[in-house]
Amino acid sequence: MKLIRFGKVGQEKPGVITSEGKKIDCSAFGLDWTAEFLGDEGNLKKLEAWLEANAASCPEIGSDVRLGSPVPFPSKIICVGLNYSLHAKESGMAVPEQPVLFMKATSALSGPFDPIVIPKNSQATDWEVELAVVIGKKASYVSEEDAMDHVFGYVVHNDVSERDFQLRHGGQWVKGKSADSFAPLGPNLVTKDEIPDPHKLRLWLKVNGEMLQDSNTSDLVFNIPQLVSHISQYMSLLPGDVISTGTPAGVGMGLKPPRYMKAGDVVELGIDGLGVSSQVAEDYKG
Repeated sequence: MKLIRFGKVGQEKPGVITSEGKKIDCSAFGLDWTAEFLGDEGNLKKLEAWLEANAASCPEIGSDVRLGSPVPFPSKIICVGLNYSLHAKESGMAVPEQPVLFMKATSALSGPFDPIVIPKNSQATDWEVELAVVIGKKASYVSEEDAMDHVFGYVVHNDVSERDFQLRHGGQWVKGKSADSFAPLGPNLVTKDEIPDPHKLRLWLKVNGEMLQDSNTSDLVFNIPQLVSHISQYMSLLPGDVISTGTPAGVGMGLKPPRYMKAGDVVELGIDGLGVSSQVAEDYKG
């Protein structure tokens, strides 16, 4: 199933994309796609049954209606750094022996077609296409063998990064990862049953029509069960939490010479089976 949320910022409603590709309003179902919904396996079955009886009468969502993040209120966004070997190389860093973890502020969350706002005093706002995993069942000290039982589904994430803030402003990477609009998610949250093997997905990103990232999740250094298990040794993963699994080579920082976003740039990105999102960069206006 493909879950979406639509409407003005802060007023989003739940919807789904049908197997025919129609976007329909599921407000009458009575639940939004919050942690409460995602954390109860029975809710998805209830939704499936409800759609079977009611989909035909659900209002269709127009193509001009804004899509919001399909994951509304994650307790945390956890990112994995240097998780593709060629990206580690272009960053001038060694391939890690353990997953490199950092946090991204949940206030960075935005819709898949919302603008990317280049922060005040930014010198190096960069792009990163990533496969993000959304947790369904609470995970604490889980094994790799059981890890996938805790996954609800997958979503496209642009892990927008300000490299100057990230690498030269001291402290941890979170400074360069957390500006408002730096976590566009979507267009939809796809349940894991629709993705037979999340480790065989093409992911790509274009800037102004030029293909800059084009890789496959088969190249992940640490796969999804390894990441879920590893992270759960250090913190509980809660329903709705987002794990962004890392980006392949082709980020602006790795180009020669480096190249970063400027106002008016159009970033388009996608992952097999998960859809395509697009953002236009704009300057901070205060």
